[in-house]
Amino acid sequence: MNFAQENKKIHRPWIKYYSDEIPADLEYPDGTMYDVFLKTATEFSHFPALDYMNTKISYRALHSEILRSAKALKKSGISRGDRVTVCLPNIPQAVIIFYAIIYLGAHANMIHPLSSGNEIEFYVNTSKSKLLFILDAFYGKTSNINCPTLEKTIYASAAEYLSFPMRVGFKLTKGRKISNPKNMPKNTFGAQSWNEFLGEYKNAKVTDNFGAKKIPPTDTAVILYSGGTTGIQKGIMLSHLNFNALALQTATNGVNSINPGDTMLAVLPMFHGFGLGVCIHTAILKGCTIILVPQFNADSFAKLLRKKKPSFIAGVPTLYEALLRNDRLKGVDFSKAKGIFAGGDTLPYDIKIRFDEALKVRGSTVTLREGFGLTECVTASALTPSKEYRKGSVGIPYSDTFYKIVTPGTTEEVPANTNGEICISGPSVMNGYLDNEEETSKVLKIHNDGRMWLHTGDLGAMDEDGFIYFKSRIKRMIKCSGYSIYPSQIEEIINSHEAVALSCVIGVHDDYKMNKIKAFIVLKNDLTPTQDIKQSIEDYCKKNIARYSLPKEYEYRKELPLTKVGKVAYTILEEQEMSKNVK
Repeated sequence: MNFAQENKKIHRPWIKYYSDEIPADLEYPDGTMYDVFLKTATEFSHFPALDYMNTKISYRALHSEILRSAKALKKSGISRGDRVTVCLPNIPQAVIIFYAIIYLGAHANMIHPLSSGNEIEFYVNTSKSKLLFILDAFYGKTSNINCPTLEKTIYASAAEYLSFPMRVGFKLTKGRKISNPKNMPKNTFGAQSWNEFLGEYKNAKVTDNFGAKKIPPTDTAVILYSGGTTGIQKGIMLSHLNFNALALQTATNGVNSINPGDTMLAVLPMFHGFGLGVCIHTAILKGCTIILVPQFNADSFAKLLRKKKPSFIAGVPTLYEALLRNDRLKGVDFSKAKGIFAGGDTLPYDIKIRFDEALKVRGSTVTLREGFGLTECVTASALTPSKEYRKGSVGIPYSDTFYKIVTPGTTEEVPANTNGEICISGPSVMNGYLDNEEETSKVLKIHNDGRMWLHTGDLGAMDEDGFIYFKSRIKRMIKCSGYSIYPSQIEEIINSHEAVALSCVIGVHDDYKMNKIKAFIVLKNDLTPTQDIKQSIEDYCKKNIARYSLPKEYEYRKELPLTKVGKVAYTILEEQEMSKNVK
């Protein structure tokens, strides 16, 4: 599947940054996500696919597990077009059941493993799922949910695929706190353990000949959900082509070489487009070993870096900020790193500079590269080039992906270096929102060039060379004294102060100006917000921020609230401020 001829019709100012090694146009697999997995599992069957707490599972063994699980799914009544909800952390069962669902032509409804009972109910009902896979430790959340389409809940243990000594150790430590679902009140849908679900297929030899046939690559494969920082979450329907294109684009644009046997540290969970698209599917496309991290902890993550020396790391900015704290990178060797990427939120300039320096002194030949995208196009659709960094830019578009900046609310393109709404077109753009044609029509629009464009709701600009500059969510723009103020620009300046680790800027009610700017600040390395430090930050802001955008209030905290995907949850801060005014 190639889009080269169609692509030539559109002006691409960034095309000069491509080369023979990184072509502007790619040839995509004309098959499903499972077909991509099968090709790798056939060619590199003896290579380790998963590294889970030092337990290695080869591509051959993983393929067998997927087929057994697919057979069990089929026996449970799952067929093409059905939805199955997966509420699991990064454990082997999550990868296994995901590709088993895809093999049958069903849709994998991926949700956060820490979702509350009410949230699980919402996701299952929104997707009309027939089955739910959940961690045994969280099974109790399903006891009171009301889901008419749900037929069965399957609970899996994090200890299932551990070696015997580690399984014993787990049961004596973390496992002691987990109540056995068999001893808990049953939900009305029936429940099975992972082994009971596999049943007769647990150790059976299953051949690859019973999956759905002739599935078009444009068929929906995965349902993910919007980040949740604004409004009600919407189900995002993503196709096999979306993920296959994203994987090939990332492998091509992200590094000079990615080879079978390279390692990918998968700390981002599979409900996240970045985690599923990059850490899992891109790694599988290229025959990499996926180091599964079921739970993020900054200290244990640093230990993993020291021990595993991964080829590739992908994370949100808060992950890198946490690693820079408390000397966590002491003893880490980055000499084997081929690619380190940040996405999911704006990467503060100060964190990039500090982390790049930490990489350099620890033997790395690569730098921290920022990507930009959104779940409506799986994840990243632009990336900073490896050999050129422009401050404030999120880079240039991926191969076969196009960006344009338009006047908000229109399809009219604006001149270079002019702020407007970011629009994206390419093979990773979603099929649409689940059962929501009205919302879909608001963001997927055909322009005069005949292409379908995704209107992102993000404010940004593009320079003459095609470098993209993200400014802010359009809805997050603050009006103050008639001026349009973009919080991300103020945050970038505050974050560049030597004492600041992280900040968030919001508009709060003011009787005179309607809105005033307030900054929430977390200091580096547990510094105490003394009067001298506070004054230094305020003086720095006065020097570098326009007077009309200057924060009128500063609040210092030990941490800021985060969304489930690691973004700063500015809406929570806004709600907290609103509640103060109500009182």
